Amino acid sequence: MLNNKKILVVVPARGGSKGIKLKNLQPLNGIPLVSIVGRVVQRLPWVDRAVVSTDHDDIAAAAQAAGLAAPFRRPEDISGDRIGDWDVLHHALLACEELDGCTYDVIVMLQPTSPFRRPEHVEKTVHHLLEGAYDSVWTVSETDSKAHPLKQLVIKDDMLDYYDPQGAKIIARQQLKPVYHRNGVAYAITRQCLEEQKTIKGKRTSAVIITDPLVNIDTMDDFLYAEFLLQRGLPGLDEIFAVPD
Repeated sequence: MLNNKKILVVVPARGGSKGIKLKNLQPLNGIPLVSIVGRVVQRLPWVDRAVVSTDHDDIAAAAQAAGLAAPFRRPEDISGDRIGDWDVLHHALLACEELDGCTYDVIVMLQPTSPFRRPEHVEKTVHHLLEGAYDSVWTVSETDSKAHPLKQLVIKDDMLDYYDPQGAKIIARQQLKPVYHRNGVAYAITRQCLEEQKTIKGKRTSAVIITDPLVNIDTMDDFLYAEFLLQRGLPGLDEIFAVPD
């Protein structure tokens, strides 16, 4: 518990990933992605319950070995690649509340595809939610100015144009207002936001900006980049990626 609020962690890890087969079981530094999340959760003593939401028995087994519970399997109708986060989290919330006979106040989503999260990232996100009385808090990273929306282009009928007409006025990057993207490290959401507003981005949503190096894994190239960063050394991750003797 934190601030007398009961905390449920949900790790979404379906088995049907298309880019990389069974992506959530793929190892980084010898540790499956879903297991890395379990190692982080073990360092968060205020978590009341941590479960994996999966439709795959092997993913469930790996999650359980890393300290995550797998008390249910995700139904087929919310296991496809076009299912939103709300469907997965809402199902997990109701399933856990029925199994545990309690009501959870805060739901924290930790996606296995962001393996460089640190326990303090998650803790800061939940504290920010509670202290600011927000509906939800997402972790974000600043987007490189080269990928800024005002520098993006579109092609229509073989003609090149700006995605946003305002882009034609941009001469120097100093003119660009910073923009941010989801990094998948942590989402903290109140029960009211999920149950009543039926969204993971409520009317009052804030952000925690993370400046540490991160990788969001979708492709094998992302895995290679993650391995490169690990070899260079990343602060605060030695225990998470330690290989047992």
